[in-house]
Amino acid sequence: MANDHEILLDKGEQTKPKVRVERKEGEPTSAFKGASWAALVVGVSAYLIGLFNAAMELNEKGYYFAVLIFGLYASVSLQKAVRDKEEGIPVTGIYYGISWFALIVSISLMAIGLYNAGSIVLSEKGFYGMSFVLSLFAAITVQKNIRDTQRARERD
Repeated sequence: MANDHEILLDKGEQTKPKVRVERKEGEPTSAFKGASWAALVVGVSAYLIGLFNAAMELNEKGYYFAVLIFGLYASVSLQKAVRDKEEGIPVTGIYYGISWFALIVSISLMAIGLYNAGSIVLSEKGFYGMSFVLSLFAAITVQKNIRDTQRARERD
């Protein structure tokens, strides 16, 4: 009786062997990178589509849009500052503190805005809160993946 390898050869395997792309040490997998980008696109898109379709004044929509952009920037900035400190790259105390402050303020603005929004039903508030948090987390992850990939390629 033939072993499994011989059976595959006997069937006349017509597909070409897969070319395996070597990942550098420390580089995230393609699946993780894709999942991170997908989470960012889904989170931001859902938030913006919900905002576009919301029955609220334009100035309210602008507030929630600005809070999202501020939160995304603050989360990436904080991730970079924390990572730089961890890797021994000089980070000033003022920048590190401002990064933490900006993230806390953006999350607080979102929470306060949603708490005080009388025109938004509770399910919409939950939707905005969850898509906001997903977007912040995904932005941090995407930035981390970009940095890890760059660092892994620089080693070689």
